[in-house]
Amino acid sequence: MNVKTQARLWVAQRASAALLGLCVLVHLATMIYAVRGGLSAAEILERTRGSLAWLAFYGAFVLAIAVHVPIGLRAVLGEWLGWRGPSRDWTLLLVAGALGWLGYAGARVFS
Repeated sequence: MNVKTQARLWVAQRASAALLGLCVLVHLATMIYAVRGGLSAAEILERTRGSLAWLAFYGAFVLAIAVHVPIGLRAVLGEWLGWRGPSRDWTLLLVAGALGWLGYAGARVFS
């Protein structure tokens, strides 16, 4: 893999980490606030259903996960298992797609 591609993966990994950090903080703060307010999971979903803002927020969360996880796994698989080459990258592309699809399926509760 060339240096330019390595640099792009590095930037994508760091940018997605920054977005994940923000999303995790917002998600946890919202859940703590809601639960301390006495809301159940069903009540939280009832309040967020149909909200484009929450759909956009969790959509960005899912996208960050789908970018961040496969890049991190790529490094782990290369260093720990010695798995390199196109088969690893194609497999991780499928992992990214699966994460995105599963996240989208979960985010449908907002529609």
